Amino acid sequence: MRFQQLNEQLAYVSKCRLEMARLYARLHSAVDSSRVKLMLEYLQQHEKEVSQKIDDYIEEAPRRLLELWYNDIVFEDFIKRCQEVIPAANMNEDDLLELHLDLDNRLIGLFEKTAESSVPGDVKNALNDLVRVEKIQQQRLVHSSLRMEDI
Repeated sequence: MRFQQLNEQLAYVSKCRLEMARLYARLHSAVDSSRVKLMLEYLQQHEKEVSQKIDDYIEEAPRRLLELWYNDIVFEDFIKRCQEVIPAANMNEDDLLELHLDLDNRLIGLFEKTAESSVPGDVKNALNDLVRVEKIQQQRLVHSSLRMEDI
């Protein structure tokens, strides 16, 4: 997929987050482990919230930022990738965490690539801040997952 304007990219990432939530709902109905089900419920809710926050940002952000043009931003068909994940009843917490981090890192990578292609200024700073926040949330998720194993 090729993006020309920042608002197109943000809208697509919002859709990707909703697709991740749908994936987690699909996995929830297939897995056996109650711990994995609990993690899937959390991740599903989290992805819906992130999608809504992106949609809110699109509504509130200055048009001049959202309408910036990019020539070289190309991204995989992320939605297809999510739809092709095959649920496994024996999925464990590590498998789920690995899947989530892989998908999450792909979306973060898209923002990193866009930030690198941006001229220094408001957009570059905003994208770099977004990447930083996403990585902090990842760290918290991994730490919470590790604590869950201790229970």
